[in-house]
Amino acid sequence: MKKLLVALATGLTFCVSAQAAEPLIVYSAGPKPLSSALAKGFEAETGIAVELFQSSAGKIMARYQSEKANPHADMMISAAWSHAITLDAADELLAYTSPNAKKVPSALKTKTYVAQGAAALAIAYNTKSGLPLPHKWADLAKAAYQDQVTMPDPSSSGSALSLLQGLVTKDQKSTWAMFADLKSNGIIVPGANKAALTPVLQGSRGVVFGAVDYIVFGSKAKGESIDVIYPTDGTVLAPRPIMIMKSTPHAAAAKAFVDYILSDKGQALVASRFLLPARTDIKAKRPGYNDLSIIEFDQLKAAHSATATKQKFAKLMAQ
Repeated sequence: MKKLLVALATGLTFCVSAQAAEPLIVYSAGPKPLSSALAKGFEAETGIAVELFQSSAGKIMARYQSEKANPHADMMISAAWSHAITLDAADELLAYTSPNAKKVPSALKTKTYVAQGAAALAIAYNTKSGLPLPHKWADLAKAAYQDQVTMPDPSSSGSALSLLQGLVTKDQKSTWAMFADLKSNGIIVPGANKAALTPVLQGSRGVVFGAVDYIVFGSKAKGESIDVIYPTDGTVLAPRPIMIMKSTPHAAAAKAFVDYILSDKGQALVASRFLLPARTDIKAKRPGYNDLSIIEFDQLKAAHSATATKQKFAKLMAQ
C-alpha cells in the first residue's frame, strides 16, 4: 500500500497486480548509466524489478526480431525513431498515452510510442588535434582532414542512420557526393557510436562525423579534450522512442515504467546525461531545441527506405 501511495503521488498511474512479481524486461539502447538509473528509480517507487538488456539500437532490434516466435522483451527504448515506426506499422506495439506526456511536443509522441528524450548529431572535435574548426559537414572532406575523420555505422547506430536519412532528404545528390569525397579522404566507419568516438578521444583521429552530442558532452564533463560543433547547414534530431510490445504479459507494469520515465524524476535523470528531455518544461543541461538548426524530414517515408539507404552507404564505403 505504501508503494502504491508513493507511486500515485509522483504521477505514476498503474494498477498493482500479480504482474509485479515478475521482472519487467526492457531492451534499451544506451546510455547504460541512464537505463540503470531509471530502472533503479522505478523499482524504488513501485517495487517492480526491471531486467535490462543493454546494447546498440541495431543489436536490440535484431534480438527482438530473432525472438519473434517466443517474445522476451516487454518494452524497448531505442536510439532510432525508425524502429518505432517499423514496429508500429507491423502492429507490434501496444497503444498507450501517458498522462505525463502532456508537455511532450506532438512531433515526439504518437498513440503507440513516445520519446524518452532526444540527442542531436554533431561533429565531435578533438581540441588538441590542431585541425581547423569545421563549420559545415562537407568541410570534413577537405584535404586538412585527410585520414582524420571517423563516423558511426548507420547499420549499427540508429542516430547515424537518422543523420544520413536527414541529409539525403535535404539534398540527395550533394550528400552522396560528399560521402564519396569523405571516403576518398580516408574516413573510417568502425562500428557504433563508441567505436567511432574512441579514436578521436585517443587522438589517433581528429573528428567524428555524426557524433551523438550527449555522449560528447559527457566525455567533455569528465575532462576529455573534446567538444561539440553543430554544423551551420543544419543537423538532425534523434529522438529515443519508448515502446511497449503488444506481446507483453506485463502491460500494467510497462505503462507504469513509461509514466516514470516521463515523470519529473525520470526526465531529470534524462537531462542529467546531457540528453534533451522529451518534456519541454524540464531544463536541459546542454543546448535546447530552440538553439539548434534542425533538418526536418519525413521520418515515416525515411523508415520505408531505410534498408536501401543503409545498403547504398555500405556499398559506397566498401569501394
